[in-house]
Amino acid sequence: MPTYIKLLNTLIHIERTAVLKGETNLLPASKSISNRALIINALAGNTSQLHNLSDANDTQLMMKLVNSHEEIIDVEDAGTTMRFLTAYFSITNQRKVMTGTSRMKERPIGILVDALHLLGVAIRYLEKEGFPPHEIQGFTGQKANTVRIRGDVSSQYISALMMIAPSLPEGLTLVLEGKIGSRPYIEMTAALMKHFGAACTMKEDKVIIPHHAYKPASFTVESDWSAASYWFAFAALAKEADILLPRLTLASLQGDSKIVTIMESLGVSAHLENGLLRLQKTENKQEIYWDFTDCPDLAQTVAVICAAKGIRGYFTGLESLRIKETDRIAALQNELGKIGADLIEIDSAHWTLVPSKGLPQFASFKTYKDHRMAMAFAPLGTLMNVEIENPDVVRKSYPNFWDDMITVGFPVKKIQRLG
Repeated sequence: MPTYIKLLNTLIHIERTAVLKGETNLLPASKSISNRALIINALAGNTSQLHNLSDANDTQLMMKLVNSHEEIIDVEDAGTTMRFLTAYFSITNQRKVMTGTSRMKERPIGILVDALHLLGVAIRYLEKEGFPPHEIQGFTGQKANTVRIRGDVSSQYISALMMIAPSLPEGLTLVLEGKIGSRPYIEMTAALMKHFGAACTMKEDKVIIPHHAYKPASFTVESDWSAASYWFAFAALAKEADILLPRLTLASLQGDSKIVTIMESLGVSAHLENGLLRLQKTENKQEIYWDFTDCPDLAQTVAVICAAKGIRGYFTGLESLRIKETDRIAALQNELGKIGADLIEIDSAHWTLVPSKGLPQFASFKTYKDHRMAMAFAPLGTLMNVEIENPDVVRKSYPNFWDDMITVGFPVKKIQRLG
């Protein structure tokens, strides 16, 4: 039974543990797949059988809010939920006020709202132009069947429009302009749409979706590769590691399954064995070049591994990190500095990770209200004593992360914050 559920106003102390062994049996299902399935199921009439939905807070919010009759919809800090529900409530002609945390009000939504305006949805901003909160005032009928949208800001805008497109009387063609980021998430959306009976044709810069009613279907969500990536980090940094991950498939819809390829350079092998993915240590390279355009959520994990293992990193595709739960570039730079490493911005598209020349015996890391900061830095507990501030942030995507750490051998202690 999970030990650490409510950890607000606390610290997590991780005592250095170099040898890890066990199964992470609380690894969550994919919240990206779960959230898409919930939106499509709602558009299909809420009669599908959905299995193994994520217990992440983002998905629990989606389950609660997608069928809510309340006028004010508070998505808290869930960006995917904000974007998907804005499109869903718009096309189903529901008057809603969309709001969230103070950080959510700093995360842009103008590109999606502009596209919905073109389609015939009336939306007005209640505070700052281009940002939540905003009021959905109604859908007056489809006014366009082609929308041009930037592909280099957030794939969630594109996925939100894709999922509502079959419900439009004339269907929709999306023309993607510029560099397309996180393409695997767009492909994930297309695959789920097809599973529920919609047609979706993807060309180089176009997504073509005709009008077609979704059909109810049974669907089981696979485990979350983003969550699994932290266990690759534990294996990479531990002196000895034999870690088993459940319910993962190498032929995954998730772009973050790329972690398998990345970690071949960083010292971890992965292979399926009796239905489990087994992680074991191998030799690592001394430097790595990687473009995170299609898997930005892996960047923090990889940066910390490189910093701790003395691996120099040359990275591109980090642009979207600035508009996540926090400015992840700035947060990484601040926290990596505590272990003598740095993430240097060479220009707007290129970064260099300068690794540490020697780790301290102890460091305390801030999380910036960002679940991925907490989990990316926790694997340093294989090499040093670590404290993680505000550890409850993991509930956003991996509520039982700290309990899985205990399972593989860590003495993890909750400490009440003083003052």
